[in-house]
Amino acid sequence: MSKKKLDNSRRDFIRNSAMALGGFYIMPRHVLGGKGFTAPSDKLQIAGIGAGGKGEGDLWSFYQSGKADIAFLCDVDDRQSVTSRKRYPNAKYYKDYREMLDKEHMHIDAVSVSTPDHMHGVQAMAAMQLKKHVYVQKPMAHDIYEARMMTQVAKANNLVTQMGNQGSSGDGVRMLQDWYNAGLIGDVHTIYCYTDRPVWPQGVVRPTTSSAIPAELDFNLWLGTAPQKDYFEGLLPFNWRGWWDYGTGALGDMACHIMAPAFAVLGLGYPVAAECSVATRYTAPWQRVYSPDSPPAASHIILTFKGQNGKPDVKLHWMDGGIQPERPAELGPNEVMGDGGNGVIFEGTKGKMMAGTYGVNPQLLPTNLTKTTKVPETVERVKGGESGHYAAWVEACIAGPGSKEHKMLSSHFDIAGPLTESVLMGNLAIRSYDYKGNDKKGLTTYPGRNIQLLWDGPNMKITNFDPANQFVKRTYRDGWTLGV
Repeated sequence: MSKKKLDNSRRDFIRNSAMALGGFYIMPRHVLGGKGFTAPSDKLQIAGIGAGGKGEGDLWSFYQSGKADIAFLCDVDDRQSVTSRKRYPNAKYYKDYREMLDKEHMHIDAVSVSTPDHMHGVQAMAAMQLKKHVYVQKPMAHDIYEARMMTQVAKANNLVTQMGNQGSSGDGVRMLQDWYNAGLIGDVHTIYCYTDRPVWPQGVVRPTTSSAIPAELDFNLWLGTAPQKDYFEGLLPFNWRGWWDYGTGALGDMACHIMAPAFAVLGLGYPVAAECSVATRYTAPWQRVYSPDSPPAASHIILTFKGQNGKPDVKLHWMDGGIQPERPAELGPNEVMGDGGNGVIFEGTKGKMMAGTYGVNPQLLPTNLTKTTKVPETVERVKGGESGHYAAWVEACIAGPGSKEHKMLSSHFDIAGPLTESVLMGNLAIRSYDYKGNDKKGLTTYPGRNIQLLWDGPNMKITNFDPANQFVKRTYRDGWTLGV
């Protein structure tokens, strides 16, 4: 099918079906009819966009729930999808997700998106516009605007959604909530989140030479919304994370895991301000490496959240590249902070608490309080904890929108949307830091440095430094659209 015909077909279907599918639930197969269709109690029919790498693991986790069939697979790289294609031999395989959705939408209940960050938005939106429930890997979008639109469309279409930060379903996050709800640490005013990522090249200059595209890879489809640029060796399958065109750096990789407890405990919304500092690399005296295409090797972000209901404002510090906050005075000299390289620390008016990545191993400070302190269980646990994150979404899709299972999801888009936007606000601050300007004499300046960016969350706008707003919403390559 030609691209023009495919786009027109999809557009016509979305337009003609938008009204008819207003109240979507899993449609019993016997109602739809047709050879091989099964009864309403049968399994969720999932289409996987991204069948290798993390996508391979996601699809296996859905399948392991015992309540889902992997009915369709889609991947632009035949090398990455080998295991999934062998594991689900009855799943029809596509390279272009648009073709898959166009041809198979009547046989799909839900869609899993596990692709590079720059494609999350368009792929999830294409599915949601067809009234399909979606599971989207973290971060749920590459840009703030995408995250906001995805949240709105999911709500408008009454869909069951989940972001792939599985730690949000863990018991550790809920224990932190219980401690906070019991008033053990008082009002939180400062949070430190930190990671040893990146573990891929970052803060580097893009190669000027191109490489031969592997025969198994459709690189044009892989580029998707990204600018038309040459392929180079090492970009796939992992190092794309270190390029703004495709990835979202250490923040996008880890902040949805490490910042999630802060949002769960305090119910944080949109920040009101952001500021940052970044690591600088020099190749000679006063010869700074300028690499605007790649996130820095390390950064420190400070996001300010307005206090609610008489609570104080909250300062959330994000540190990556191995930078860590000062050790709490209550922590013994030989005790591990967080899980070593990663963690979150809450500082309140009465005390402190901390946890590792995904909220695991929650600790009150000093740590001897952890075993001796008993509080009521105020937050219902997810069956299977962190491992139950996938099955919970499958069961919520089957139960339908508004069900108890749906409301129990730990990272549906009403939660994941503001979290993702806050994560991406950190990246907006970093990119503004590298923004080049010129003074009256024509000399290069960096006007986005050493300032605090003020954020109008409802209107998605920086109010005091307009060049920063170009990072709220990027321009897609010709032929690609978010559909809103």
